[in-house]
Amino acid sequence: MRPVKRSFTIAGHSTSISLEAPFWDALREAAAARGTSLAALVEDIDKQRGSAGLSSAVRVWILDYYRSRSGSGLLTDAHQRGGH
Repeated sequence: MRPVKRSFTIAGHSTSISLEAPFWDALREAAAARGTSLAALVEDIDKQRGSAGLSSAVRVWILDYYRSRSGSGLLTDAHQRGGH
């Protein structure tokens, strides 16, 4: 499965994110569930990502989001270290 690249403007700067189709679907679902746009959600993730690349930060955010919804209580290593 090849990543799909999409462009966004975050804080006045253009950037692009490459994610596989299932991650884009999950991100759109999460944005809809939160009542926000995809661009606004990506901007929120960008503000919290620290030094991680944006595409990686989005994947980790999606993982954390769905884990928290499942009630598993599991968090990623980055989240546990406060890097998220």
